[in-house]
Amino acid sequence: MHHRVAALALALAIGAGAALVGPAQAQDSIKTHALTLGDKPKYGPDFKHLDYVNPDAPKGGTVRYAGVGSYDSFNPFIVNGDPAGLTGFYETLTTQVDDDSMGEYGLIAESMEVATDNSWIIFNLRPQAHWQDGKPITADDVVFSFDILKEKGAPNYRFYYANVDKAEALDAHRVKFSFSTKNNRELPVIMGQLPVLPKHFWEGKKFDEPSLDVPLGSGPYKLKSFEAGRSVTMERDPNYWGKDLPVNIGTDNYDIVRTDYYRDPTVVLEAFKAGSFDFRAENSAKQWATGYESPALKDGRFKMETIQSDNPQGMQGFAMNLRKPIFQDVLVRQAMILAFDFEWSNKTLFFSQYTRTRSYFQNSPMEAKGLPSPEELKILEPLRGKIPDEVFTTEYNPPATDGSGNNADNLAKAAALLDQAGWKLENGKRMKNGQALEIEFLLQAGDLFERIVQPYAKSLERLGVKLTLRAVDAAQYQKRNEDFDYDMISSVFPQSLSPGNEQRDFWGSASADAPGSRNEIGIKDPVIDQLVEELIATPNREELIAYCRALDRILQWRYYVVPNWHMGAFRIAYWNKFGRPDKLPEPTYGIGLSAWWIDPVKEQALAAKTAPAAAEPGAGAPAGNATATEPATVAAAPADRGSSPLGYLLYAGGAVVLLVIVGAMLKRKKAK
Repeated sequence: MHHRVAALALALAIGAGAALVGPAQAQDSIKTHALTLGDKPKYGPDFKHLDYVNPDAPKGGTVRYAGVGSYDSFNPFIVNGDPAGLTGFYETLTTQVDDDSMGEYGLIAESMEVATDNSWIIFNLRPQAHWQDGKPITADDVVFSFDILKEKGAPNYRFYYANVDKAEALDAHRVKFSFSTKNNRELPVIMGQLPVLPKHFWEGKKFDEPSLDVPLGSGPYKLKSFEAGRSVTMERDPNYWGKDLPVNIGTDNYDIVRTDYYRDPTVVLEAFKAGSFDFRAENSAKQWATGYESPALKDGRFKMETIQSDNPQGMQGFAMNLRKPIFQDVLVRQAMILAFDFEWSNKTLFFSQYTRTRSYFQNSPMEAKGLPSPEELKILEPLRGKIPDEVFTTEYNPPATDGSGNNADNLAKAAALLDQAGWKLENGKRMKNGQALEIEFLLQAGDLFERIVQPYAKSLERLGVKLTLRAVDAAQYQKRNEDFDYDMISSVFPQSLSPGNEQRDFWGSASADAPGSRNEIGIKDPVIDQLVEELIATPNREELIAYCRALDRILQWRYYVVPNWHMGAFRIAYWNKFGRPDKLPEPTYGIGLSAWWIDPVKEQALAAKTAPAAAEPGAGAPAGNATATEPATVAAAPADRGSSPLGYLLYAGGAVVLLVIVGAMLKRKKAK
């Protein structure tokens, strides 16, 4: 085992470009500028800037974005409250880029020293890194951040950092994390993703309570002003310590970034068409197909663009809560899946834009296809008798129809399964022990999923099953979601190209009882717990892929969700005022939005076109119109938070802010 762990440490470094720490440490650690779970980072130690940026991009101008909902806090790291999206405010030890999904490059950390046996990592902090109040970022800040996130942060952090024994400051600019296991290949990369918070600011404050006290960050943008619950304005910090780092060159080009919050998605779209904000990422097929028609689109004032994505899609589905007795019967769960007619929905509701999702690791090398490989069988055979027999004999695919709306064959199969489960049809209702089979589907008021769930409810009604749509306001939705107080809910389980510790939060028994965790299904299965721990401990990528596929097969055949759909592309709309680099990120894990800038010539031309067009019919109402585009004062439901605690930063918690890192956001947003 030791030689495989040593090989992992070498992979975490940069191959031939890795520099050893020195003669005394040459045998136990490797020093590197970047961490990776792939063969090597895309960018070497001497790179000048990212490939997809314009290093000479002009700075200046204002960009406006929109959020859905509201906010009552500036702390995105806790469960309580609806945090605002503070673009470019918080930073991490390392940072991701849009064309290297498995790499992490030094940000606050200048370099990393990785133990060859994978038992620890040291981050060497940049001496020039400082907070926005001018005080230096120190190792004590890093240790404080780790401790407080584990103690008082959202449950994600405790699961994510479960194998980290301790954090210790070796000196003012060196911090060491020691691990309880040598077999968790993700841990060095995970610790690079740690958000770094100022100890001197947070000491004496109640970290786990929502607050609108102006926080302290270290990033390229600082908080200029805000109107509580309605808007946030960020301004580029001219004294930002990291503006000349190669990983930052050509990015963060706007002087002002403003976000306004709106009541509901329909209002947001109308506000966009009226020119009230500048950029929108679309996740509704119907709106993309029909919602953008306007004079401004016809004359080119704003543009629509579809960009193919190389991201894994993960699983989106209607999750059945196993904490409820009715869903503890796999026959009932299987019947619920048979009742959903995706092909009809895709043709009728989605304008045939989507593909049915079949895997929890969709569109990635981890997706289980065909029958288990010999490598998978080594994992699965010891579990025979504890997992569904179909895992060994049949490729999983969700039930299909001809799209005509006649789902009679699948409904007949579903009826037989319900009969077998003891739910007999009596006077048009499914009954068992005097109880009717009635299910509540929890939605947030105004959720576009309502139009999708309603036909599903009609289909279930034909089986004698009553599905009630329960639409609640944002505060109730968040509370009930965190307390797992629902029968069914629409869920997203995003995946990266290197799954790991977040799988505990998705499927682990411990997370099933942790309020606010991502185990929305409520899975408590010792077999899955075992697989997840073994997956996390895999020493190389080949074994990781085999374990992910084995896990995928078991999740598929347990019938935990009604699989939804996916689209491997970014759908974006933007007003024609931006300059963009000549090339997209390759591979395209994001669209490189951080490298866009305001083009003064385009902005002037747009202003000249917009002035006379403002009076045209259909041009939309201005942002101040209270009936159409006034920013909201009603809180929104928590957005999906992604595959790591950093999802809080990407999604800004309660309000889905479109200004965030679009690649990450679109990977995680539900497709409607």
